[in-house]
Amino acid sequence: MADPGDGGIDAARLPAAFETYAEESLAQAPAGGPGKNGLLEATFARDGDNPTRLVRDYVNVPYHLTGTLETDPAPGLTTLIAQEPTGGVAQGDRHGMVIDARAGARARVTTQSATKVHSMRANYAHLDASLRAEAGSYLEYLPGSTIINEDARCLQTVSVELEDDATVVVADVLVPDGLSDHEAFGFDHYHARVEAEHEGRLVCADAVDLRPTERDPRDPASVGEYGVVGSLYVFRPTGDEGAVDGATGTNADLEGLTDAIYGRITDREGVRAGVSTLPREAGAIVRILGHREADVTETLRTAWDETRRRTLGVGAPADRRY
Repeated sequence: MADPGDGGIDAARLPAAFETYAEESLAQAPAGGPGKNGLLEATFARDGDNPTRLVRDYVNVPYHLTGTLETDPAPGLTTLIAQEPTGGVAQGDRHGMVIDARAGARARVTTQSATKVHSMRANYAHLDASLRAEAGSYLEYLPGSTIINEDARCLQTVSVELEDDATVVVADVLVPDGLSDHEAFGFDHYHARVEAEHEGRLVCADAVDLRPTERDPRDPASVGEYGVVGSLYVFRPTGDEGAVDGATGTNADLEGLTDAIYGRITDREGVRAGVSTLPREAGAIVRILGHREADVTETLRTAWDETRRRTLGVGAPADRRY
């Protein structure tokens, strides 16, 4: 059963370490209590070739909305910017988004800036996003970078549900505060998980789980010499067996996308990047490691730009680095 105090996550799926953190009481307001249980709900709909509209929204502090923007070069695509005027995420905070794109809708959801997760003495912070995309819709969830301060514990979860011929693009960039004036990877625990289902069938379960006190993230099997971790997920199952080449067993459109992304992001100075396809030809994952946030976000933007050109026929808008 989902517990609102834990950001709505199913208690059975809460990582064991975070179950232990949840038992730690706070000196101030209880975890997930008033002012610490943020919620943003948004539903997008589109009629034919008309612009996509925000037809329903609901927000709880610390989220704030000021309407949508119609500046995207993609026809019919609207942009929603989630604002957080509170200055960052603290211990015991539980913030959740529920985004729905109805059939044929096109929408991009982003944030006004990076999300800063402050240092903690007890409990943890949970940032959750639930994305649902109906048939033929296109939905982007591209929040700013997540900056994890020393001693912080942060759980990030993204769940995606897609119908046939829907596309969902998700971005995530981790920036350890150690890249500024603290020891690198001085946080306690960072766990980011992305899961996607197409018509009720799991097509992606990916996680980045870093616990510096238990295992040095600089291990070659983890991030090695790098500090910033970027990920771009492109979910675009066709739901059409005829789209898969019977001779090769591959989706030609998806293979073309991954090849094009790979050609644009490899051999870039300051980063290491790779692209892989998801099971059942359901999409692709781009992973980027770098020394500087600017290098990682620029590379991620390039992958996003290529995804848009092959999916929407236009590149990335100029109003955001990624």
